[in-house]
Amino acid sequence: MAEITEPSTMDTKLNDSELRVLTLNCWGLKFGSKDRIVRARAIGDEIAASKYDIVGLQELQVQEDYDYIKSKLAYKLPYSKYFLSGALGAGLAIFSRFPIQSTSLLPYSLCGSPLDIAEGNWFGGKAVVSAIIDHPLLGEVEIFNTHLYAKGGESPSKPQMAHRLVGAYEFTHRVNTSASLGRQVLALGDFNCISRNPAMQFIYTMTSLKDAWGSTHGSFIFPQAEGVHSPYHAVNDHGVTTHSPLNTYTNGKELDEHARKFQGKRLDYILFRPPRTRSSRYTHELRCRESSVVFTHHIPGTEISFSDHFGVAAMFECVPVHRNVQNGRRPITPPRGTTYSPATRSEIIEYAISTMSVAYNAARWDKHKKLVSFAMLVVLLVVLIIGSAWVPRPYFNPALMFASAAIAWSGTTLLYAALLGGGWETRTLMRTMEELELMLQVEERKAY
Repeated sequence: MAEITEPSTMDTKLNDSELRVLTLNCWGLKFGSKDRIVRARAIGDEIAASKYDIVGLQELQVQEDYDYIKSKLAYKLPYSKYFLSGALGAGLAIFSRFPIQSTSLLPYSLCGSPLDIAEGNWFGGKAVVSAIIDHPLLGEVEIFNTHLYAKGGESPSKPQMAHRLVGAYEFTHRVNTSASLGRQVLALGDFNCISRNPAMQFIYTMTSLKDAWGSTHGSFIFPQAEGVHSPYHAVNDHGVTTHSPLNTYTNGKELDEHARKFQGKRLDYILFRPPRTRSSRYTHELRCRESSVVFTHHIPGTEISFSDHFGVAAMFECVPVHRNVQNGRRPITPPRGTTYSPATRSEIIEYAISTMSVAYNAARWDKHKKLVSFAMLVVLLVVLIIGSAWVPRPYFNPALMFASAAIAWSGTTLLYAALLGGGWETRTLMRTMEELELMLQVEERKAY
C-alpha cells in the first residue's frame, strides 16, 4: 500500500543543525534488473547502517523491495512514502527522519511513445514526487524526488529532447511554486542528464537551484580535450554516477562517446535552494558542507555492485540567515562548478520553444502516417475477408485467419497510438510552448 508509515520511538537526540541526504537509483525494475532481490536487501542494510536524515530512491518498482527497505529503516528513518503511478509504477520513495506533513505526485506529461514497449517509459509513470517535512530549524522543507525521461542519451533527436524539456519545465514549475510558498527546497533524483544538457541548463536557470556536488567540488568540470583516463578520478573528482567501469553492471553495456571519453556520466543530483519569500519563521537556510559519490563498493561477500548507478550523498549545515540580505529575484548565475555557460533566461526559453516546435511538427506528421497506415490495413483486411470466400482449398483458411488477426491487431494499435499517443503529445507540446512564450514575453518586458 502507498501510505506514510508511522514512526517508532527514537531514544537518541540527533543534531538538527546538520542534514544528511542520499539519492540512489536502485535499478529495481521487476523485469530485466539482474540480482534485484539480493541488491535491494543489501541497499536496505547499507542505508540502515548509515546516518542519513533524508533518502530518495528511484527505480524501486517492486512493493516487496520497498517493504523490506522500509522495515530496515523504521528506527532511523521512521517516516516514509512510496509513490504509485502509471501502469508499472513510478518506483520513487522518500524516507525521512522528520514527520511528513503532506505528499504529492505529478506524472510527467511526455515520456516517449506508447509503441516503444521495450523502453517502457510511456507506461512506467515517470514523475516528480514530493514530501513536505517540518524541520525544527528550517521550517517547511519540500523534498522532491524525480526520475526524468532518458532516451537519446547525449545525442537525442529533437522529439526526444523536447520530451526531456517538457519534463524539465514541469519539474521547474513545481520547484518554483514551492519556493514561492516560503519553503526550503531539496531536489533529489536521477535526472538522466549531464550537467551541460539543455534540460539541466533549463532547470538550473529557471529555478536558481544549487548543485550540492558543484558547491563542494569546484574542479568537477570535465577536461574537454583529453577526457578522463582514470575511473577512480572520474568518480571521486568529477562525480560520475553511472556507466563507470568500476560498476560491475557496466560490462556489456553499449556506451556512448561521452561515457567512453569521461569514464561514465554524472546523472544523479542533489539540488537545493532557499525560499523565494522570507517569512518571520525563516531563520535558517541550507549550506552544503560535503558531497560525495557513495555505494561505489561491492556488496559485502559478493562481487556485484549495489545498482547500475552509484549514489550521491550530501551533508548540509543549517546556518542562520543574515537579515540584511535583500529579498527579490536573485541574478541568474550558474551554481559553482557547473559546466553550462551563463545563458540568459530568454535564451534558454527560446531554445526550449524552438525544440518543441520541431517536435510538434514531427508529432503531427507521425500521427498522420499512423492514421494512413491504419486506413491501408483496414482496406487490406476487407480484401482478405472478401477474398477468403473464393479460396479453393480449405487448408489456406487458418493462415488467412492468422493474417487477419495480425492485421486487425496492428491496425488497432496504430489507431490507438495515433489518436491517444499522438493527440496527447501534440496537445502537450502546444500547451507547453504557449506557456513558455508567455514567460518569454515577461522576460522581454523586464529587459526594457
